[in-house]
Parts: sequence; structure tokens; C-alpha cells
Amino acid sequence: MPSLFKEGDIMIGGIFPIFNKEIISTSAFDKEPPKVQCEGFDWRVFRWTQAVIFTIEEINNDPALLPNISLGYRILNSCDSPTNALRAALTLASGTEEADVTSHCPPAVTAVIAEAGSTQSIAVAGIFGTFHVPVVSHFSTCACLSDRTKYPTFFRTIPSDFYLAKALAALVKHFGWQWIGAIQSDNDFGRNGILAFKEKVEKFGVCIAFVASVLRTYTRDKFLEVVEIIKQSSVKVILAFAAEGDFYPLMQEIVNQNITGIQWISCVAWITAPRPSTPEIYTAFGGTVGFVMQKMAIPKLKQFLTSINPYTDPHAPFMRDFWENMVGCTPILPGNTGTEATLKRCTGNETFMNSEHDFFDVTELRGTYNVYKAVYAIAHALHQLVFCKPVGEKPVKLCLNLSEMQHKEVSKSLQRVNFTNNFGAEVYFDENGDPPANYEIINWQLINGKVHHVTLGNLTFAANGDYKLSIEEEKIVWRTGKTVPTSVCSNVCPVGTRKAQIQGKPICCFDCVPCAEGTIANSTGAADCTPCPKEYWSNERKDECIPRTIEFLKYHEPMGIALTFVSLLGASVSLATMVVFVHNKETPVMKASNFELSSLLLFSLFLCFLCPLTFLGKPTVWSCMLRHTAFGVTFALCISCVLGKTIVVVTAFKATFPGNKVAGKFGHAQQRIIVCSCTFFQVVICALWLTSNPPYPHMLFTSSNNMIVLECNTGSEFAFYAVLGYIGVLAIICLILAFMARKLPDNFNEAKLITFSLLIFCAVWITFIPAYISSPGKFTVAVEIFAILSSAFGLLSSIFAPKCYIIFLKPEKNTKKHIMGKTIN
Repeated sequence: MPSLFKEGDIMIGGIFPIFNKEIISTSAFDKEPPKVQCEGFDWRVFRWTQAVIFTIEEINNDPALLPNISLGYRILNSCDSPTNALRAALTLASGTEEADVTSHCPPAVTAVIAEAGSTQSIAVAGIFGTFHVPVVSHFSTCACLSDRTKYPTFFRTIPSDFYLAKALAALVKHFGWQWIGAIQSDNDFGRNGILAFKEKVEKFGVCIAFVASVLRTYTRDKFLEVVEIIKQSSVKVILAFAAEGDFYPLMQEIVNQNITGIQWISCVAWITAPRPSTPEIYTAFGGTVGFVMQKMAIPKLKQFLTSINPYTDPHAPFMRDFWENMVGCTPILPGNTGTEATLKRCTGNETFMNSEHDFFDVTELRGTYNVYKAVYAIAHALHQLVFCKPVGEKPVKLCLNLSEMQHKEVSKSLQRVNFTNNFGAEVYFDENGDPPANYEIINWQLINGKVHHVTLGNLTFAANGDYKLSIEEEKIVWRTGKTVPTSVCSNVCPVGTRKAQIQGKPICCFDCVPCAEGTIANSTGAADCTPCPKEYWSNERKDECIPRTIEFLKYHEPMGIALTFVSLLGASVSLATMVVFVHNKETPVMKASNFELSSLLLFSLFLCFLCPLTFLGKPTVWSCMLRHTAFGVTFALCISCVLGKTIVVVTAFKATFPGNKVAGKFGHAQQRIIVCSCTFFQVVICALWLTSNPPYPHMLFTSSNNMIVLECNTGSEFAFYAVLGYIGVLAIICLILAFMARKLPDNFNEAKLITFSLLIFCAVWITFIPAYISSPGKFTVAVEIFAILSSAFGLLSSIFAPKCYIIFLKPEKNTKKHIMGKTIN
């Protein structure tokens, strides 16, 4: 392989991608091996090789560093290909002399500076690691190379992608980008870089919409596929974690198709590369933001670069390509007649003294400065190993013969390197062979028709991994406008809504769903809605909890007014009926109706009509105890009176039979005993209820509305149903007796009236049960009041209306003969 070569006491190897494209041509004859040709001269990489030569000459002329020891070099071209890099590594490892394959053949170089690409460095570090030869890279950033078990002798002067991934994630977080795309080189550098970036950035809730791959050897169709992915995606920010040679073809396609409005983020690989930094590329990539290594100017390097001349060493490789690229003509060198030249022939008087090409701009060196540090790191390691003292300590004398120097010892010495170079920068390697991680933040800006890489700030990492980001945002030129571009899959959910994940899409893509009733989200972008406390409910916007409305049946609302009116009306009718009965108590109808029981029944109905008034208004401890017990006792008294009247009717009929003395034994005293005993039993049940577990006010929190239903809890369910059950038993007994006496022969048979009234009573309370259970809130109380009033009106109208009808409208029937069913001939 052609190489830049100079002999020295200690040889340093170099592998650089001076050409960035490998072309393999196969012969028609199978016996001939394929020919490998390289094209695409990269003058930036060629400057790296010249930096190695310059630095070695500078060290050889330094009396304090490796005195009386000369460094030599052998620099090969990898053609930016892992296969060619491996071939170059084997060439350096085998030396220049033939050796027996069975003998131990030590490498001809003591240390190697290689490679620019991470994939190539993996191949090179794997070869040289077998021989314990240290490899120092100036541009390979893959975090995988920090694995000391696989690559024990690998070092680098550029930070690992482990730190770059954290830096890029910090940048994305700083600007609030949550929905981004990613493009990677389809090799170890790109894949490992994006993997590390995803791991870091997903902790900040950022989603990656797509990951597309590029490689310089891809066909144009594959690059067009990536372009389509970009065009169809909704992302406005894209990270390009790719080498400049891999990414440049895609940049050209993006410019050709006029894809604009995207904010690009760059990794170290291409943000300051000269080839894409043109006004043409700027039309689509202007405003790109990315990270680079610290820049530095190397004194005297420009003078060295301008002195390069193909006529000084006509046989030096790569010189003709460099001259044609820089000058634009073909130099006439020995063995080259110029007949194959496509350019004009040089005159021999060309010079670089006044050239303004970027090749000679040494004021902002980054990759070149890393090469410079790599050579010095190797020199300091050799100095400490050979002289057993750091540079600068005297006296200086050899403590190790150069012929006895082991490559493993060189690697160990390189691990211990720690010095400050001529520019004040500290050079050292951690346990993984990585240097300190410090970055500059760069923004692409077009100034006077030329793309400039404007420094916006810095990002530095501490020993514990913490980072410090300083950035001057007012200096940024954004591609998408004057303000920070936004890039989200879904807009931030407003207050009152929560995120709802869309199935099959990343977590950054979501719908905004309104909070459910009773829950709120008082901040934007809420993941979940917060339930309100029990006493509160959500407002219409679902962003605030407001006190619930306490609901109970009030006197002044329409339903309360209506029920109160009906209740008082029933009570008034009961009193009026009682007055009528008292005024007509000596008439046959009144005597036949048992005036005493009728009056007591009317009084109990009067109380029953007043009972619903206790159900209205705000429930309290006393009102809750009163409403249920008053209801139970008054209705027990009412049904007891009806039962007494029914027994009187039945016994009166029995007395018509000869020799039957039942009616004589069932007088007023017995009637009073039945009424009092039946009512007293209900009073005992209510007393036990109130003493053991009485009713109490209770707030019923519903999950479907903003109301708190204030109701009376029965306390003891058993006692409540015992009260209802007792009334039901009395009503059934009374109904059976009345039904048995319904066909008595009197014209005025009160048993029929009692039967009809009890049928109404039972029908009302049977239908009450399902209506009570299904009624919500205050309507439950209204249903109970309605049942009380309906059953009371049923008893009042069925039993007493016929009597009042006779008294007022048919007085001719209010006679004893008519009542007894006797007629006058």
C-alpha cells in the first residue's frame, strides 16, 4: 500500500481516509483478484496527515521531549472502508521486512493513530489489541470502543458518544422538542450513537418518530426512500447522527427536492465539515445546530502547509491528487508524462503563499487539533517509559533500552499520561481511554455569502457526569423562523383534559380527552385527571373543584309548596269532617258508624296528613327521628282504628243470630283496648329503634352529578322494616276481616267501604316500593310523602265520603229504617 513514510528510532503508524470512496473492480478472469481503487480526495483528512508529520517534526526538534530519540512515521490510506482499514492495519503490523511465518514477528510500529470512522477503528483496534499496540483515534466516537475487555489498547482524543448523546439530549430538552426524527449512518458509529441518544432522550419524554439509515455506498434509490420518509413525517426537528460522507448524498437530494422548514441537529461528524458548508446546501440546512470539539489554532502549521510542494518529493503518494484539488492543474512529475491528465498541465511556478483556501485556515482547528494532541500524547507516554520521568524533569537519561521496549508497557504508559500542552489544554485519558468531554455549540449562519460556524456557547461535563449548558439563544439563526421552532406529535393538552395514548404510536402522540365528571386537570399537559374531594365537584371547564350543591326537599321550591298544600288540605278536610261528625253525632248514620272510633280515626288521619311536613326541609337529628317514628305510630293508630271498626261490623252481624252474645262482649272498652294495644306495640318498636340505632342525617355523594343528597339514614334497617311490616300486618288482617263482612245485608254496610279503602292503601304501598328504590335524590322523599298522602286520602275518602254524602245530599236516607234495610208498606 502506498504510504507517507519517514524512518525514525521509534515508528508511529497512521491510518487515515484520505480518499472517501472505495471502488472495487472485478476482472473477467476469475483467477485475478479484484482491484481496489480509491477516489474522492478529502483535503481535510489530508491536512490531518500533514498535522502528524508537522507534529512529529516539532517533537523531534524539541530538546525536552524525547531528546536524542527521533520519531518516524508511516501513514496509510484506508479509503474510508473497514476492509481497507483492516488491510492497512495488517500492513503496519507485519512490518517492511519478510519474516518466517513460524517465528514471532513483532509489529514495526510502536503506536498507531487511527481511525476517523468508528467502524474502521473497531477493525483496527481489534488487530492491534492482539499485539498490545496502543491505538489513538482522533475522530472515532462510538461508545462501544470504551469497552476495555474488547479493545484494551484503544485511546482517543475526542469524547465518546456516551457524552455526545447526553449533550444532544440536553439540547433537545433545552428547546422543548418532543417529536423528532433521526438519521443514522448504517454502521457502528450511527447505530450505537442513536441507540445511546434514544436511551437518554426518552427519559425527558421525547419521542423519535423515525430512524432512517444512510451510507455512502447506498444507491440513489435508498436515499430517495429516506427523503420520502422525511416528507411524509410531521416532525420539524431531525437529528443527523451520521458521518459527513454518508450524509452528504442525502443533503444533496434534500436540496434538489427543496425540502425546507426543518430544524437540523448535527453530531460532531459533519457540523463543521467543509464540503456541506456551502450556500447551496445552506438553502435547506441553514440554522443547523450541533456540537463540536473545542477549537484551537496551531502556530506555525500554516507555514508548514503552504510549503507543501509536489516537486520536493516527486515520489510522495497522494501529492498529485492534492495538487490537482488545490491548484487545479496536473503537476509533471518523474514517470508521469501528463498524457492521461484531464486537467491542464502545471507550469511549476504555482504556490500557496497567497491562497485563501480553507485548507490553510488554521485558526479554528478541531479534528486537526485532535490529531496534534494524539501525537503529543504518544510522545509523552514514550518519554515517561524511556526516561522514567515526566517531561521537564532533569537530568534526563535512558532507563530503558529502545530494543527492550514492550508494546504493553507503551499502552500502560499512555494510560498514565497527564500533561498540559502548549495551548494550556490538559491532556489525559480515563480508565476507558477517553478524554475529558467538552463541546462547543455551533450554529450555521450565512454571512456575506459564506457559511460560517458561529459559536453559541459551551457544554462541559464534570467527573461525575453532570453537565453544564450555556447557550446564547439570541445569536441563533433558526431555519424555521426567528423564534424557537416547535416539534410535537400532539399539542399540549389544555386544562380540563388529560392525555390518552393512541394505540400503536409513541407516547408523544396522544389525544386530549376531557376529564370525567368529578375530576379536574388544572395544568396543561396533565397525564391524569385528579378526583375532587367528596364535598366538591368539577366545574364546566374541569379545571377547578367547586363545592357541591346540597340537595334536599325544601319548603319553598315548587314541589315542596305543592306537597305542603296537599298535606294541609288533607289535614283541613280531616278536621272539617270531624266537625261534621260532632255536629251530626245523634243521627242514625253517625250512630251506625261508631262515633268514637270514627272520631279517633279522623284524628289519626289528621296526624297522618301532618306527618309529611316533617319530611320537608333540611334533615336534622330530631327531624330524622321524628319523621319515621311519627309516620309509624300515626299509621299504626289509623289502621288500628280501622281494624276496630271492622271487628265491630263483624260482631254486629254475628249478634243478629239467636243466642249469640259476641256483640255484647265487644263494647266500647274492648274497642279502646284493641286500638291502644295495637298502637302501643308500634310505640314499643319505635322506642327500641330510637334507643338502639336511631335515624340520622346522612350525606349521599353521587358519582354522576354535582349534588350532595342530604337525607335521613334509617340507622337500623331491621327496625325500619319492622315498623313498615307491622303496619302491613295490621292492614292485611283488617282487609281479610272486611272482605269477609262485605256482603252483610244492611243498606249501609261499612265493611264494603273499609275493604275498598284498604285495597287502595295496599295498592299505594305496594307500588311505593319500586318507585322509592328507583327515585334519585330528593325525589325519594317526595315519593314517600306522596305514598303517605295517597293512602291517607284513600282512607279518608273511602270511609267518610259516603257518610258526608248522605248527611249533606241525601238526608232522607239518614234514618234508622233505611240504615237497617227496612221499608215502609
